[in-house]
Amino acid sequence: MKNSLLLCVLVLSAALLAGCAQSGMFMSANLTNTELGEANYRIVATNVTGTSSAAYLLGVSYSYGGTTSALAFVRVQGTGLLYQEALANLWKNYEEKHGSVEGKKLSLVNVRYDSDHINVFLYTSATVSIRADVVEFLDK
Repeated sequence: MKNSLLLCVLVLSAALLAGCAQSGMFMSANLTNTELGEANYRIVATNVTGTSSAAYLLGVSYSYGGTTSALAFVRVQGTGLLYQEALANLWKNYEEKHGSVEGKKLSLVNVRYDSDHINVFLYTSATVSIRADVVEFLDK
């Protein structure tokens, strides 16, 4: 009986340590702000969006403030790099409509983050969407 209990504890401990987790966006103390105080820019696109999703088995997804997190045993879809992939998707969507960003002085302003979660029995998924306006700075 003691051996069975010990084996169960070891298996559960190993399963907990071997799971998947992602903890969302990193908000650094040294963020760069875009100041639009002069008439040296033009708005080149509004409401450009990018999204990313990840799905897991045996877990839970949740949001708190600006971060989206998931704690699960097995990832079955996506890489778990939700914010990185959503931002890359945003720039891809921008380039499809407005051309390459190469050589342009662009900045994202009015950035908004949205998240959606599905927690159903053994399955969970998290989706992050980033929406922003794009401004281009002009040479004087």
